[in-house]
Amino acid sequence: MSHQENVNQVVIMGNEKTLNGRVLVSGDSGKGDFDTQLLYFTCSSLSRDDERIYLISDRDGQPNVWMHDMFRGIDRKLTDNKKGILKSYVYFDGTENQGLGKASVSLDYVNERIYYIQDDRICRTDKEGNIKELNRVPDGRMTAFTHVSLDGKRLCVPMTDGRILDFDPDTEGYGLDKRPKYNIDQRVQDEKLNSYLCVYDTETGELLFEKTVPLCWITHVQFNPQDSDVIMFNHEWPAFDCGIRRVNIYDHKKNLLYHIRSEGENTGGNSRGYARKRQDWVCHEMWTDDGKTIIYHGGYDQGPAMVGRCDIDFSVEDEEGLPGRKFWEIALPDEYNAYGHFLMDHHGNLTCDGYYRMPGEKIIERENSTDNGPDPHRKDGAYITKVEPDWDGGKLKWVPLCKHDSDWLGQDAHPHPIYSHSGDRIFFNSRMSKKVEVYSVSARTPQ
Repeated sequence: MSHQENVNQVVIMGNEKTLNGRVLVSGDSGKGDFDTQLLYFTCSSLSRDDERIYLISDRDGQPNVWMHDMFRGIDRKLTDNKKGILKSYVYFDGTENQGLGKASVSLDYVNERIYYIQDDRICRTDKEGNIKELNRVPDGRMTAFTHVSLDGKRLCVPMTDGRILDFDPDTEGYGLDKRPKYNIDQRVQDEKLNSYLCVYDTETGELLFEKTVPLCWITHVQFNPQDSDVIMFNHEWPAFDCGIRRVNIYDHKKNLLYHIRSEGENTGGNSRGYARKRQDWVCHEMWTDDGKTIIYHGGYDQGPAMVGRCDIDFSVEDEEGLPGRKFWEIALPDEYNAYGHFLMDHHGNLTCDGYYRMPGEKIIERENSTDNGPDPHRKDGAYITKVEPDWDGGKLKWVPLCKHDSDWLGQDAHPHPIYSHSGDRIFFNSRMSKKVEVYSVSARTPQ
């Protein structure tokens, strides 16, 4: 199969009513003077019964976590931050050791407990706003996105040697988020910096274990939903070999670290003839509910964007002692070059906030200098889509649901769509005008 051969993409066109069918969940229809956003996509923002949504909002002048009861119209502030934004990954111009770690907030949606970092304190709160300090971040470390195990018993806080973000954002940063001008991962390699997977007991706050990962910048962590001794983690913005270094596993029982994606040509689905290479770009990994599969997306080196999956058989080992792995990848059409995120519901359907293009649509020319990271794709996606994958057949069915119209300027304005637990609605962020707000749209296929 040649690289130029088009992959079979099935597109269902939504009608105008559906494409405008987004509903404001929390905010002030662009007229308010505050921002409101979902929690980061590595966890849900919704209670198990889909009645309450947990949000980060600065409606009281400071970023705090709020609970919004969508059925009763009740809003409750759950954290007590009065010190701005903590410096961490993505929030490079925050204050060191002071403020709410916006990147640290994660939800245990079953027990409705929220975990976050305030100043140097690792904290827990519940839907009533009862706050408990669990532990402290050691001196000289920088934190990122946390994650709580599905059983609610463990919290993983990724940390990196503080030298990684040792810079003055005002003089050595650039763009809206004032990210460092230097290559962060290259500093890690040159100065031999480490990251740490720190796992705490969510009741007592006791540090259960800490795994040092050398020469690594970890920002995303996710417990395997069926085995909290297995943690997926990333190498953020790899300076080299993103195609294999990005997605990783730490197996605590075996004390084993390994990359998930390997180089090779034995890829199922429809890669349009592209082999898996270390020079590829891979991003935004997530577990499926059964803990046996990892979904990711990215782009082939000098080729199109793609979405992929890796099935992991933990019961077998290869010659290197690693579990068996099998890959499916589906290459996107060449014109689907708008950066986006793929998220999954509990039934295997995906949703996406980028990539999709309406046939013949005029592409918005937008300079997103604040988000010119290592990814190769444009930041001008405008649609929330439902995406139904046929992995064996190598096909994606794209169902446009509405336009999100976000400007993508800065992390908070990334739509990061998530499904409700029932799968009937999709929630997303958007800055359509001056402020970031949260919207929802029906996930039903338009008729």
